[in-house]
Amino acid sequence: MDEETPADKPHAQIDIKSPPPPPPPFSSSVDNVNPEKNTEVEGKFPFFKSRYRQRASDTWLISFFVILHLLAFITTMLFNYFSLGTALFQPLSENPLLGPSASTLDKVGALRRTFLAQTKAQTNQTWRLFVCPWLHAGLIHFSINIGCMVFVGIHLERDYGPLRIGIIYLVSAFFGSLVCSLFVGNSPVVTSSAALFGLLGAMLSGLIRNWKVYTSKCAALLVLFIVFAVNFLLGLLPYIGNFANIGAFIPGLLLGFVLLFTPQIRQMSKNKVGLFEYSVKRSTNLKQKLKFDMPVLRGVSLLLFTILLVGCLVAVFRGIDINQYCEWCRFVDCLPSKRWSCNDRTNACEGLPFHQRFTSKDNRFVHYDMLMDSNDIKNSNMDSMRQMTELVCEHMAGVSILFSSYIKQL
Repeated sequence: MDEETPADKPHAQIDIKSPPPPPPPFSSSVDNVNPEKNTEVEGKFPFFKSRYRQRASDTWLISFFVILHLLAFITTMLFNYFSLGTALFQPLSENPLLGPSASTLDKVGALRRTFLAQTKAQTNQTWRLFVCPWLHAGLIHFSINIGCMVFVGIHLERDYGPLRIGIIYLVSAFFGSLVCSLFVGNSPVVTSSAALFGLLGAMLSGLIRNWKVYTSKCAALLVLFIVFAVNFLLGLLPYIGNFANIGAFIPGLLLGFVLLFTPQIRQMSKNKVGLFEYSVKRSTNLKQKLKFDMPVLRGVSLLLFTILLVGCLVAVFRGIDINQYCEWCRFVDCLPSKRWSCNDRTNACEGLPFHQRFTSKDNRFVHYDMLMDSNDIKNSNMDSMRQMTELVCEHMAGVSILFSSYIKQL
């Protein structure tokens, strides 16, 4: 029997093909693409991208700001506790935001009209313009403001980088303090929410400038409106400068047009994986995306911002008080209610009228008017309610002695 040779045995042939090369990674920024070549970008990406797709190092700046705010709030509350020797938080009737007293806010750097007035008897208090943006009026204010800042700030920092967002954050915070100084009364206010409103303005301008890049635009606008409304309503409570919020939103919007011209696109989400993640849309023309990135738009925005900044600086250092020309503006800063007071109790003593009428036995009467000079209060540079009370008592005691001696003569 003939044996089969190896060549005659049946065998299977397997073709091993090499895997296809991986697709090129998406560019980290659309800045590197030449818009003159009419290049087609693979697709759009959601405005609120998935958070776990990004590196933790991309959000170090907002985290650093949160730590600074936390340290400032803890310092304020400890100062309130040890200086007053009472409970850590003041009663809700005094501070509805569950925070420190008005005198504590004054000492740690809150804004107040009497502190900003430039008089010979007062030292320069302009340092408050830089300290006030880091202060919070209470635990409720701190929780809402920091929560919204983390939500909005982390998204913007991932899209545009820490440098641009840091500039917008700091400049908007300082701008808010300037605007608040023009409307502040004699009740202490803090302006820590101003930086958040600056980020909201930058978020709106970034969305407008890169409208062709993003999906989920309606959801982003809805989130922006909700965050704006919640924090604006919170600003109607005492000790929060609502005009600082309004004043910071406008420069944030203008700086957004200047700086947020192209987002940093690292990855594109192809499936919905979060609340604001939507499917990718294909074939977006890069020229259409960059049509808002015009030097004219950036130049006009920068010019308007410069004019507003110079105007506010001049107005603040000249001591202009807009409340003298706008009677209803104080209701924007604080809405009166039976549950709280929009004016610090030391306010009423700035112009304290005293009217008295005496009638003698022969039906002669004497009418006496006394108005406490507000300069007495401003020049006293008071730090507490005790000093204010002592000043009022001194005036009242002098008036009582005067009337007693006059009646005896009659």
